[in-house]
Amino acid sequence: MEVAFPNELLVALREEPEGFRQKVLIYTLGKLYEMGRISGGFGAQILGCDRWEFYRLLSENGFSVIDYPEDELAAEADISDWPLPSETE
Repeated sequence: MEVAFPNELLVALREEPEGFRQKVLIYTLGKLYEMGRISGGFGAQILGCDRWEFYRLLSENGFSVIDYPEDELAAEADISDWPLPSETE
């Protein structure tokens, strides 16, 4: 599938076509990943990189790579408030 953008958009954004294509692809895959529609492995495969590079690219572009469900996040917060063993002695 191909998506065409008007040259005026590239000029206004001062973007090269290939760099802009890559950014659009990262943002699209990032949103799909955030929504749980694709896996990190599949996103990496589409971008032609490994999973860790995919996660790095998502993180650099403002996407959450780790998304805890609300109950797990609350449990992590509770655990982090526990004193260390050396503090209770």
